[in-house]
Amino acid sequence: MLNKVILMGRLTRDPELRRTQAGTAVASFTLAVYRDFKSQSGEKETDFIDIVAWRTTAEFISKYFSKGRMAVVEGRLQLRDWTDKQGVKRRSAEVIADSVYFGDSKKDVSNSGTSTPAPVDAHSDFEEVGTEDGELPF
Repeated sequence: MLNKVILMGRLTRDPELRRTQAGTAVASFTLAVYRDFKSQSGEKETDFIDIVAWRTTAEFISKYFSKGRMAVVEGRLQLRDWTDKQGVKRRSAEVIADSVYFGDSKKDVSNSGTSTPAPVDAHSDFEEVGTEDGELPF
């Protein structure tokens, strides 16, 4: 059987780090992920996916990620049944993160003051290469 999820999105809030009674670190956060298609109204829709990470992954997320930061999460989907305060049985889905990677760079975050990278002229670092002699410079 295979249960593998890979998501890329932005944190909707700072991760919440807690510890179990045994002292094991657990972090939870929500990832806002765009859908690959537009709705009938022409708008891109967003899914808000709950993520849970354990142990060193939880501590890593808590230390280096914050609201607005782009993250790539690799893990598995898990369904959890629970009963709310009114006694109603509920079910929720969450991703248990095995690995979390940066989806943006620290430079992108610090330069603009937000997590959205500043626009870059794609041609600004290129220079014309002459091919008069038929040889390339590499």
